[in-house]
Amino acid sequence: MPIKILLVDDHTLFRSGIRLLLQRNPEFEIVGEASDGLEGVKRAKQLRPDVVLMDLNMTGLSGLEAMQLIVEDLPDTAVLMLTVSEEAEDLSTALKNGARGYLLKNIEAEYLTQAIKRAAAGEPVIAESMTAKLVMQFRAGQNQVAAPEREKLTPRERETMICLARGESNKEIARNLDVAESTVKIHVQNILKKLNLTSRVQIAVYAVEHGLDK
Repeated sequence: MPIKILLVDDHTLFRSGIRLLLQRNPEFEIVGEASDGLEGVKRAKQLRPDVVLMDLNMTGLSGLEAMQLIVEDLPDTAVLMLTVSEEAEDLSTALKNGARGYLLKNIEAEYLTQAIKRAAAGEPVIAESMTAKLVMQFRAGQNQVAAPEREKLTPRERETMICLARGESNKEIARNLDVAESTVKIHVQNILKKLNLTSRVQIAVYAVEHGLDK
């Protein structure tokens, strides 16, 4: 089955370009478009896409606000922020509030298609140029290492968290830790439950923010 995609951006020309690009790939199906955040939320609820490509700054309901409403009602839908903003604060806010990933509009076409596939598979995706900013921001504001939180996790779960903070997929983690991919999925679920988180992206952000990424 092709990956169902909803495009939400207030620039018609940009939406058209993305649609034409993605329609060339038989693995994707553009199921709808929206020109603002409110329309995007309505369309997402109607169409239930696998992935939403969402602009950050739009008139009316912002991309961040629309994203939060979508992930609350459609937890299986991956929202990828696609923006010109290179502000670390925008990146961290988006990830903390449920975005599956954060991409810049100057992205290469091949990277975008791979990012959509990874997001649809449940993996976090962050523009390479933004990763360092994310780590620097969290470490700059980090007051103490969360030792009590570290104790909640088993040694293998802590290793899994470190891999997640590096953006590794389940397959890569399984290879690096020499375990089955199904075992990695169990570790991820345990981490989510113990730390009261809801996504792999939140685990990665949490790990960096609390000094549990090394």
